[in-house]
Amino acid sequence: MSLSVFSSSDAQFLTTEAEISHAIKVMRAKTAAYIMDNQLKSLVIGLSGGIDSAFAAVLLRPVCDFTNTKLIGRSITIETNKDDEIDRAKTIGSLFCHDFQYLDYTHIYNVYKEALPELNNQFLSLLRMGNCKARIRMICLYDLAQLNRGIVISTDNFTEYLTGFWTLHGDVGDYAPFAHLWKTEIYLAARFLCKQHTKEQADALMQCIEAVPTDGLGISNSDLEQLGVPTYEEVDKILALYLQGDKTLEQHPLIERVISTEYKRKTPVSISRLALINRE
Repeated sequence: MSLSVFSSSDAQFLTTEAEISHAIKVMRAKTAAYIMDNQLKSLVIGLSGGIDSAFAAVLLRPVCDFTNTKLIGRSITIETNKDDEIDRAKTIGSLFCHDFQYLDYTHIYNVYKEALPELNNQFLSLLRMGNCKARIRMICLYDLAQLNRGIVISTDNFTEYLTGFWTLHGDVGDYAPFAHLWKTEIYLAARFLCKQHTKEQADALMQCIEAVPTDGLGISNSDLEQLGVPTYEEVDKILALYLQGDKTLEQHPLIERVISTEYKRKTPVSISRLALINRE
């Protein structure tokens, strides 16, 4: 999707509890309606131990209970996932999913890696293999969705969407309940939901809130390191100003990343029927 479709309203932030509460109610209501309209039997989430997938599980568990739908979670380790990430994912999965399992796919990844050419420790190879890890995980999640008559939930937020901080065919699912919430709004909404759960559940979610944000793919030590900006507050502020029309930011590395990943928001590209049949 081109940046030209966004308006200044996309750059406005939710800041109050009332605004966050309303957004949560809307996400839950619309997801419940989608489930019932499409007669779904399950929602499938990949749990990384990070804030976004944890928020998705906490957000959607009441929806699944209301619609008699199974919330299926999987934590899938592949080589570079750290113990603390795995522990957080296991805790969230056990507390909020109806069906949760921890899987280690490192052996599958290693077999697959042997078939790929010219791998070394350079950044391009790290990026390539990070993408492969995301796509291997998605094979598992989509198989579960088909098996259980369900869909895969996207856990990307608006900040990640704009910056291209996601893998094509890797972590983009069928339904994205909070694709238009900024990353800073995800943190606010998660803290709000902490107040509505037991201490054990709130502590599990708070651990994800306080964790260093990382994609777990071994590309860098943190998401912010890849984005080149020290905090998500600053990331969102820069992106919002750009959406509001501040052209002076076009040379900023973060905005250069937005522009360079435009192709991802337009995928798939197709040739129009009119072009195929028009011989003039």
